[in-house]
Amino acid sequence: MSCPTYQDAIHHTGILDLLAPFDPHVVGTLPLGIALPDSDIDIVCHAQDPDAAAELIWTAFCSIDGFALYRWSARGRPLIATFEADGWPFEIFVSPEPVADQAGWQHFVVERQLLDLGGFALRDQVMTLRMRGMKTEPAFTTVLGLTGDPYSALGALYGRSDQDLLEIITATPDL
Repeated sequence: MSCPTYQDAIHHTGILDLLAPFDPHVVGTLPLGIALPDSDIDIVCHAQDPDAAAELIWTAFCSIDGFALYRWSARGRPLIATFEADGWPFEIFVSPEPVADQAGWQHFVVERQLLDLGGFALRDQVMTLRMRGMKTEPAFTTVLGLTGDPYSALGALYGRSDQDLLEIITATPDL
């Protein structure tokens, strides 16, 4: 019997229905098609009151393997919940910032846009670096020759046109 897909795990847990009041979006390497075997299912959410989301998540998942719930000390004190279900690790990020303003969402949008424009050549180079242990954002910025902090460099591309991103891609050797 094969392991369930990440989409099956999302469906079986009912997580998106449960989190519907908090504008949930699945992000990260799985929907981008650049996941590694240990990749988790990342979900970003918006909650004006993260405590309400914490209560809902606690009630639904506190008895599940690997469950943890904590708050960051960063601005807005976002909430993080982790657990395992259907053979998949989940990570839920809940912020008082709207999803569109969250770095995790913005990086996902840019990465998806870059992969759509850069095709298999970009995907292969990013995956090579990821398989060597590099995180996603640093892998993208390394392949594209972007300098500085990889998270800031990728975030700076959010909202750029396809033409702007295509210029970056075509200026990259080996792409």
